[in-house]
Parts: sequence; structure tokens; C-alpha cells
Amino acid sequence: MDRNPRRRSILETLGEEIVRIVTPVSICMILVVILVSLLNTDSSSNGLSITSMATLAYSETNSDSIWDKFKGALLNSLVFVAMVTVVTFLLVLLFYFRCTKFLKYYMGFSAFLVLGFLGGEIALFLIQDFSFPVDCITFCVVLFNFTVVGVLAVFMSKMAIFVTQAYLVVIGMLVAYWFTLLPEWTTWVLLVAMALYDLAAVLLPGGPLRLLVELAISRDEEIPALVYEARPVISSNSGSIGGVAQRRLWRGGRGGSGENQGLNSNQIPTPGAYLSVGSSENERNTIDTEQGRFPSVDSELVAPLIQHQISVRLNSPEDVAPSENLVLEGIGLASSGAIKLGLGDFIFYSVLVGRAAMYDFMTVYACYLAIIAGLGITLLLLALYEKVLPALPVSVLLGVLFYLLTRLLLENFVVQCSVNLLMF
Repeated sequence: MDRNPRRRSILETLGEEIVRIVTPVSICMILVVILVSLLNTDSSSNGLSITSMATLAYSETNSDSIWDKFKGALLNSLVFVAMVTVVTFLLVLLFYFRCTKFLKYYMGFSAFLVLGFLGGEIALFLIQDFSFPVDCITFCVVLFNFTVVGVLAVFMSKMAIFVTQAYLVVIGMLVAYWFTLLPEWTTWVLLVAMALYDLAAVLLPGGPLRLLVELAISRDEEIPALVYEARPVISSNSGSIGGVAQRRLWRGGRGGSGENQGLNSNQIPTPGAYLSVGSSENERNTIDTEQGRFPSVDSELVAPLIQHQISVRLNSPEDVAPSENLVLEGIGLASSGAIKLGLGDFIFYSVLVGRAAMYDFMTVYACYLAIIAGLGITLLLLALYEKVLPALPVSVLLGVLFYLLTRLLLENFVVQCSVNLLMF
């Protein structure tokens, strides 16, 4: 019997973790493309545009000049980003004053509205287009049960992780589809504006998202949020220590008491900082986080996305200064070792490919590959820099660039090759 199992390489673990977050993102984008293809017949979608917070400053019309459309779309995007910023700072303020229950109920109510009203209206569109026979009573009962179960799965109770993941993908799909109903110029400028906002909100010292995450880390508290969590990747030789499962530790000291506290896998649903403490059997001891005892050990710190090992010695809680704690922060990292990605990233990725689907499927393929490549680059940068990173900028900017290149250059090239019977 092999007592020394093969250590998994960084490529194996990194590949599995990327696949586990890329799969739901891809499903969400595909569903939005399908909805757009079925329900939207006008490629410009101007006839289907809706009045919302993203069109308060300017309403785009076909008769407007390109310059007027660009200025109006820029104004709409500035208003939208400003309102999002204000709301995010308000959430930070409420979380600072420990209004966690209010935030949880607010998020649950928002999920109820999305599933019940947006989902119900899209369901009516599909029923009408496909002439599906259903009476109003049955439709209302099914929709109500679907909505209630979704709210409970996401916020109010513990269910199978597959159910929660599925509902989060559905919520992202519904919101993304309604964003595709915005005017064309407003949609593209808004995507770029949100990517830049995400960059500033996460990386700047006073950014609202950075403040929210740091506040959660300092308190070891849960932030009610719509966040997709993939299952953690745990190798066979580091998943347990003498039959005892490893625990993740939050960093102590940033505005807190400085003590390391053990957390269960379902306590923190937002991106966070953690350490995984592991060791070989019969060679090292584990940290008893349940009773707060730190024996003298030489422990191996294993962080998902980074499979390098660092040896440290922990003597006692008093001997470990907060500033000496090694931490890994970033998007998609949680106490359970799972990768986490905000639902807003799902939404704007899907909006991009949904808008591309209104033109042709060649641009959809190009935008999809660009988004997935950008997400992979973001995860690699996370592993390299070990700090909080936004998930929108790289993927959205690559997606917009590939959309323009495909629509302006690649399409003409392919058409000319087809007309002249050229193969390449």
C-alpha cells in the first residue's frame, strides 16, 4: 500500500478550480444567448428597450447621430455607476453598524423580485411564443413555489449546494437578459464603465467593495450577498490530517482582536482571506481551532490556486503577531477553500455575449472565448499577486475588443473567403 501518495501539481489543481468556476459562467452565458435568440428578433433591440436606472439620463433613438448616442450612453453610464457606488457605500455603512439581518432580508426580497417578476415575465414570453397550454392558476402556483424555494436556497436555509448554485445561475441569467434590452450604445458603454468601476472599487484603498471585504475579515462575519461558490479542490494528501479534516483560518488583527478563529465551510459566503493548515500524518499536529489551542507545530500552508508550500512554526496564540500571519486574499477565496465569484460578474459576462448574439453567432464565439480567457488570466493573477482582484476588467475589456475586431474585420475576411471559394 502506498503511504506516500503522489502530490498533485499546480497545473492539476489550478485546472480543476478554473473548470469549476468556468462551467457555471458558461451555462449562464449560453442560457442568455438562447433567450436572446428566441425572444429578440430586432438586432438593435431599440424597439424592445426598457426604461430603467441605466436610461434615466438619455433615451436612445434610431434618428440620433453616432456622436449623440455616444454622449448619451456615456451620461447614462455615469449616472448608473454613481448610483451603484452610492448604494454600495450604503451597504458598507449598514454592515458597519451590524444591520446584517436587514441586509439579508433585503437581498432575499431582491431575489424574490427577480425570480418572481422578471422570471415570470420571461416565462410568459416563452409561453406565448411557443403556444404552451397552461392555465393562470397553475402558472401562478408553479411560479410562486419556484420563487420561494429559490429565496430559501440562496439565503434563508441550508440546501444542497447544487440547488443553490442552480438558482444563482438562474438569477444571473434573468437579470442579464433584461440588461440586453437596453439600447445598444448604452449597453456597450455601460459594460466598459462597470469594468472600470469594479477595478476602482476593489483595488483602491477607499473602494467600497474593498472596505466591505476588509470589514468582514476583521469581524469574521458573514456578508449577505449573491455570490456563487464552487466546491473546493482538496488533494488526497492534504485534505485531512490523521482522519481530521483541515480547517481554514481567517486572518486576525485587521480591526479585530488579533486572534485566529476557526471557521466552518458555510460561515463566510463572500471572498475572503484564509489559511489552510496541514501536515503529514504522524509528523505534525493540527490546530485545535474549536477550543482555540495552538500547539507547537511545523505546519504547511496550502492555498488553493497556489500549491507552493511555506513552513512556519506556531507556538501559541500570544506568540503569533497579527502582522506575521500569511494571508491569501482575492476574488473567489473562502474559508472552505471554494472559489467564489460575485453574481454581478455572471450578469455582465452574459450581457456581453447576449448583445453579441443580437448580431451573429461568430461574434458570440469570439466574445465567449475572450471572456473565458480573461477569467483565466484573472485567476492566474490572483495566484501570482495573492491580493484582492476584480473579475470584470480583463474579461469585459477583452470581450469588447474581440467583438469589435470580429464585427469589423473578421466577418469581412470570412465573407470574402467564402465568396471567392477560398479555404483557410
